[in-house]
Amino acid sequence: MVEFNKKVVKQLSSLPTEMDEHGKTLWYYAWKRLKKNKLAISSLVLLMIIVVLVIVGPLFSKYEFDFIDWEYMSIPPDFATGHYFGTDMMGRDLFVRILYGGRISLMVGVLATLVSLIIGVIYGSIAGYMGGKVDSVMMRIVDILYALPFMFLVIMLMVVFGQHLFLIFAAIGGYIWLDMARIVRGQTLSLKGQEFIESAIAIGASTPRIIFKHIIPNLMGVVIVYITLTIPQVILVESFLSFLGLGVQEPFTSWGALVNEGAQDMEIAPWSLIFPAGFLAVTLFCFNFIGDGLRDALDPKDN
Repeated sequence: MVEFNKKVVKQLSSLPTEMDEHGKTLWYYAWKRLKKNKLAISSLVLLMIIVVLVIVGPLFSKYEFDFIDWEYMSIPPDFATGHYFGTDMMGRDLFVRILYGGRISLMVGVLATLVSLIIGVIYGSIAGYMGGKVDSVMMRIVDILYALPFMFLVIMLMVVFGQHLFLIFAAIGGYIWLDMARIVRGQTLSLKGQEFIESAIAIGASTPRIIFKHIIPNLMGVVIVYITLTIPQVILVESFLSFLGLGVQEPFTSWGALVNEGAQDMEIAPWSLIFPAGFLAVTLFCFNFIGDGLRDALDPKDN
């Protein structure tokens, strides 16, 4: 009995430490686990540096992104002339063009992902929760759209409406949401049988309230992880389109367009390929490492 009391006292003495963290949310613990992932945190810091650089970096250069320096055409990196990354075959400063291109590539990635987020989450959660014939019809529509070749759709849109930046957002976002819808539907199917959903139904909550107040908020962990993996996918798709000449048009540019230009001049001016390809590759790696870190941090099985 004495030994039992000693064990109880020992356990009670540890309660204040454990209760200090009482009431913390899932995001608090997820952030604690994420901070232990040095690769993910390093990628997050590096990505923030890149974002700040593409926003304010051009202010530290005396050249505009479309300015042609006739005296310094296709020169290697030269700090004396202010061409930190050198110039392309037309004498345009690569440092400024890469940063402006980064703005467009990141903007396309974020906005197209936002389109896929809004459509995919709402569509997938409705299909998963309603079930039955509604689910079957909605997912068959997704299957039909999946069967259509993406590049063919983009080319047709470009031919009909022209090559506008907004059209790139719409075209990529209007296709990427299909993956989001499938993932959200699967998660919704596993959630709708939970006790808190049954309780909401029992007290008379409407279907829209259950979907938007109970199901979608509980899907945000999975959605956030998928967003970090979708943004680099969208950036890569935009880069591929620009590489084929279907993306951003002159005088504007993107990392994909710069890689295309650099690939044509790599034998004469290798720096015109190395720098934009380097920025593109590092950004994609950062997003993927952050996504992997968030997936591990938000996985309750790893707790």
